[in-house]
Amino acid sequence: MKQLRLGVLAALFAGAGLLSWAGARLWESYDTLPSVPLAAPIVLAAIAAVLTATALSLRSRLKAQRERRPGAKGVEPLMAARAVVFGQASALVAALVSGAYGGVGVVLLGSLDLPARRDQAIYAGFSVVTGIAVIAAAFFLERVCRLPDDPDTAHPGSTGPARA
Repeated sequence: MKQLRLGVLAALFAGAGLLSWAGARLWESYDTLPSVPLAAPIVLAAIAAVLTATALSLRSRLKAQRERRPGAKGVEPLMAARAVVFGQASALVAALVSGAYGGVGVVLLGSLDLPARRDQAIYAGFSVVTGIAVIAAAFFLERVCRLPDDPDTAHPGSTGPARA
């Protein structure tokens, strides 16, 4: 399994931001803008919390397994792989969504004197922040699930066994 790349996520963020900024500017010329839902930052924060909780749970279980504690509940490799895939997919979607709301938020910054637009700008800003939290949680989860003797970390171009 390939690692998340910060450059790819930044490119997705910037591309989505640029497209949504251009679309919002065009839409604004008709005196209306699509609204940023209040649920957007809440959902992103919930995903970040789930990813962080999963990473912390797996980390403690892996630590107990490494220390050979009696009664330690092990981690199945397939479960760890699924968690990493969920984290990677969440990070990709969060980069796109954060970029889109960031682009709309930049357009909204021009009219903060209107209360409705100010609220929308705040929701867009919180969406970007919670999207970044999702990406950080996905990187943390990926780091927790990395195998200690992974040859990919020593030689980035080499092919080796898949990570769990």
